[in-house]
Amino acid sequence: MSDSDVALLDRPIWSALTTSQKYLAEGGARALRYPEDMTPFADMVDMSEASFAALGDLMSGSQVAALFTPEPVVVPDGFKVVLAETGEQMIGSPVDSPLREGEIVTLGKADVPAMMALTTLTKPGPFAARTHELGTFLGIRAGGELVAMTGERMKPGNFTEMTAVCVHPDHRGRGYAQALLAAVARQIEARGEIPFLHVFSSNASAIALYQRQGMRIRRRLHVTAFMKQG
Repeated sequence: MSDSDVALLDRPIWSALTTSQKYLAEGGARALRYPEDMTPFADMVDMSEASFAALGDLMSGSQVAALFTPEPVVVPDGFKVVLAETGEQMIGSPVDSPLREGEIVTLGKADVPAMMALTTLTKPGPFAARTHELGTFLGIRAGGELVAMTGERMKPGNFTEMTAVCVHPDHRGRGYAQALLAAVARQIEARGEIPFLHVFSSNASAIALYQRQGMRIRRRLHVTAFMKQG
């Protein structure tokens, strides 16, 4: 893994939309975004007013654009920041963690209502009607209800992001998150790709969980979400 390969992760959204997921990219030379019904993620070639204007042209109404960047984002007039946090980018291969109960299943289109309900409850990050199309999502059911889930999202170069790590509050402490992370990581590695993920810097318990599974913090990124004013 060369330095240039790893550098793709410094701007993971831009890198994904100009490499493995460029077929999904909306926009042009200055600004790119994923389809809104997949994720609000977007990025620009630079932070100039011209690039912000190009991104603004891709946004309508109350749409939000969310950026992951190495440096803080200062938005120009005409935009309003709705989220400004930091996140840890973690990389590595989570150790296998067999389930003590239940089984892991592959989720699909028919599971979207249950996936939306679980992410609305647990708030792991943005999850929309077509997010599941970004990669394979795995889940665990109990009593016919989806109670845990993890899947794939951004794909910059030879890296694949693990996302939507969530467990229903009534079903925590059973190793579901660890088992799903390991299962998703194995399918990523089976394709010759490298797993990574993002977690808010304030989420100390999740960071500790990922570290116990063998992942390491690669760097801190700034997570900025904004919308157009007026």
